[in-house]
Amino acid sequence: MSLSSPLITPCLWFDNEGEEAAKFYTSIFPNSEILSVSHYSEAGHETHGQLAGKVLTVNFKISNTPFVALNGGPQFKFTEAVSFQVDCKDQAEVDYYWGKLLEGGGTESECGWLKDKFGLSWQVVPVQLKEWLSGEDKEGAKRAMEAMMKMVKMDIARLKDAFKA
Repeated sequence: MSLSSPLITPCLWFDNEGEEAAKFYTSIFPNSEILSVSHYSEAGHETHGQLAGKVLTVNFKISNTPFVALNGGPQFKFTEAVSFQVDCKDQAEVDYYWGKLLEGGGTESECGWLKDKFGLSWQVVPVQLKEWLSGEDKEGAKRAMEAMMKMVKMDIARLKDAFKA
């Protein structure tokens, strides 16, 4: 490991969609790129059962954060137990990331959560909400939390109104 390599890199397990997912994510976020692609070989075929030449892993960056997509087969699926939080500076960013991550068959949830078309969970969150919820104004934080709990996609103006009320 080089001195500039991160200590931890999230590895996302896909059935066969790892390269498609990496292309999807790198098309959405700035400072993102596919770094390398490896393929299955004949070695280990009796264990992994994959055809030689099929994509095994894709190393990529999303906003300068390293990730690996692994095409490991259908054994494991994503759950909401792990999600990625996207910190948005304004409503335009909330709207952009919300729309982009839902493209192609994603599903909305609640409180700023969604699942993309691969089943990976994301939280699209305005940074202001984090400030309001952790600040000194406990009553304002309570009102902002109550407003958030009624939302699907975050609406910063409504959250601010609730906080300031």
